[in-house]
Amino acid sequence: MSLQNGLKALKQGRYSEAVELLEEFCQTSSRQHSQEYAEAQMALARAYQGNGQRDRAIALCRELAKNKHPKVSNWAKQALSSLPADQSHTPQQLKELREAGHQALKQKNYPEAIRLLEEYSDNISESQSSESQQAQMWLVQAYRENRQLEKAISLCQQLTTSQDMLVQQWAEQALSSLNTAQKKQAKAASISEETETEAKVGQAKFRHKAGRVAQTGIRLAMKGVAGSLAVASSVTISLLFGMVLVLCLSLCLILNSNNPGFGLIVAVAIALIFNAAAFFISPLIMDLTQSWLYKTRWVNLAEVGRYSPETAEVIERVCREKNIKQPRLGVIDDQNPTAFTYGSLPNSARLVVSQGLFTYLDDDEIAAVYAHELGHIVHWDFAVMTLAATLVQITYLIYTFARNLSRRGGDSKAKDAAQTAAIAAYVFYLVGTYLVLYLSRTREYYADHFAAETTGNPNGLSRALVKIAYGIVEEGQRSEEPSKLIEGTRALGISDAKAAVSTGTAYRIASQSQKVGRVFLWDIFNPWGWWMELNSTHPLTGKRVRALTTYAEQMGLDTEFDMAAVVREGNKLNKKKLYGNFFQDILLFNAQLIGAVVGFILGLILSVASENGAVLFSFILFGFGVGTLVKAAVMYPDFKRSPESDIFTLMCDPYASPLRGRPVKLEGELIGRGDAGYQFGSDLKLKDPTGMIYTRYASRFGSLGNFLFGWAQVKKLIGSEVSAVGWFRRGIAPWLDLIELDSNSTTVKSYHRFWSLIVGAGSLILGFVLPML
Repeated sequence: MSLQNGLKALKQGRYSEAVELLEEFCQTSSRQHSQEYAEAQMALARAYQGNGQRDRAIALCRELAKNKHPKVSNWAKQALSSLPADQSHTPQQLKELREAGHQALKQKNYPEAIRLLEEYSDNISESQSSESQQAQMWLVQAYRENRQLEKAISLCQQLTTSQDMLVQQWAEQALSSLNTAQKKQAKAASISEETETEAKVGQAKFRHKAGRVAQTGIRLAMKGVAGSLAVASSVTISLLFGMVLVLCLSLCLILNSNNPGFGLIVAVAIALIFNAAAFFISPLIMDLTQSWLYKTRWVNLAEVGRYSPETAEVIERVCREKNIKQPRLGVIDDQNPTAFTYGSLPNSARLVVSQGLFTYLDDDEIAAVYAHELGHIVHWDFAVMTLAATLVQITYLIYTFARNLSRRGGDSKAKDAAQTAAIAAYVFYLVGTYLVLYLSRTREYYADHFAAETTGNPNGLSRALVKIAYGIVEEGQRSEEPSKLIEGTRALGISDAKAAVSTGTAYRIASQSQKVGRVFLWDIFNPWGWWMELNSTHPLTGKRVRALTTYAEQMGLDTEFDMAAVVREGNKLNKKKLYGNFFQDILLFNAQLIGAVVGFILGLILSVASENGAVLFSFILFGFGVGTLVKAAVMYPDFKRSPESDIFTLMCDPYASPLRGRPVKLEGELIGRGDAGYQFGSDLKLKDPTGMIYTRYASRFGSLGNFLFGWAQVKKLIGSEVSAVGWFRRGIAPWLDLIELDSNSTTVKSYHRFWSLIVGAGSLILGFVLPML
């Protein structure tokens, strides 16, 4: 570590080396308010003094004298008294200050860049020289990035009087941009006093943590939370084994030739060998992938302990009690909070977290997350999931084999039997896939349970899940592009990042934890939540928090979120509206198919009666066209009087549906694209004072139009204040199907229902015309 080596070099009088190591630590550290960072800066001040860089030592001590921590500020004041300022700077010293400030700016260490460039500017004699004006331009950039807009504007105004025309033009352009940024900042800060007061009071309440028990290892019941982990694992794998065995036997019995059977055996053998090899080699491949894509930094337990002392204690205790080897610990330099585990066996596991976990979570919450991941290791989750996934793959292999066999020439009886086996194999493959997803969700519940028992702090994990969602939303608002880390590790992470938007938005502005709980109504009571969860590797966050709340109650603790109030409110919901709409929506999702089937039946009857075969096809088209138009009418209702709303209010709607569009109007700012890693994506992120939501654009020219919009217009729109009209929907993640975007400079139209209307109307017209032809 550069800090430890820097302190050692300082102690041994190797001041130049100490300066280099300590500067490196301060520039790369993301925890600039930590005790460790303050210790590094005090050591750096001593190293500067010992290295003869008295000006830098004085400047750093002046900065430390403003530190909120009394010990740090008192130390800095005493150090300043022994460092009389030397106002004279040699040309070489000024050159070093200027270059060091520029280097800090390039490394995005904006506070350090400001300190160095301000000192340079204060001591130059020729303010109109090209070197000094370049330094002032760098200082403007540093001010802006550090959100010191008033200072940036003031310095820009000075540069507009420069004798250098290029500098003058640069300053005028920068000034225009800074004034726009300042207006946006002022608008964001102008939320009503009532709302701001409520948020401050609420945050104070929310910061009051629910308690935890002193002892660990308490046994907690899981009745009503999730099925037995052993039963879920054994039943899933047994059923998958049974499916594979039945299909293999059926294929062996129906085939006359040995060659096809031998081919199947070879295919299954290859699948088994490949998966066995992948099981042991995949951790090494993942290590390389992590290092390449995310720059994973492998650390020791002591470093994790400096971030979170309780986490180090939890890791040591679990490994000792469960008699497993300490997992390899990794940290990814990304502020999006996440954590995941991978490996083959418990003694070769890797446990990786992002830097954002330490930024957004407190010590006990970090420890709860690590305990959750350790639960996956203790329960052998990678081994069980690999075995289950292998069996699903074999089922699919059998389906492919039987399907190909049924298409060959030869005995019709064998072909029919092979076709039947192919259908059965595909059904088993689908069932197996959902069994594996169910097993994955069950394992998440058990990892949560393990964390609650291990730490005695289920409330800590509840807070962690909500804060992780909050961190993902916050980082999403700061970045124009979605995080590749979050998207790439979605199935591995501690929670489904797609579901973070609603929970993170609620935490961001809610004045009370009960208000955060309101967004969980959809997770727990809306049948669409259950339907969407079937296709997810993670349980919905509301259900996990509810389970953790039951553990807190078993321990006799106050609960972080009043889930009892959420349940009471949920029990008062209109069940007829909730479930009636759901069953109607399931039919409407398949409206085209149902319409075509009904049309086929009616057309068959009428075609027999009229002895005209064209009637059959006409009625199929009629049914399909009517189904398409009915579905479009429900998905895209009239939007001419779209009521104004805000994102948080939409998130709290327990009746929201992925099918039934709710026309709304939102006012906010477009802050980036919605597609990770796709620079021509047409989807956008919209932020208002209450949260963030993804918006989907649809061109009347289909995919090509979407691509052209993403390529030519999206970049220009990012940063614009807009009025957005669209249909709000909610699935695992909420989104807005755009109708219209209005900004000061342009209006964008979106055509989600265009092709539905074209296809529906076209089918009806063709149905009328067909009998005439």
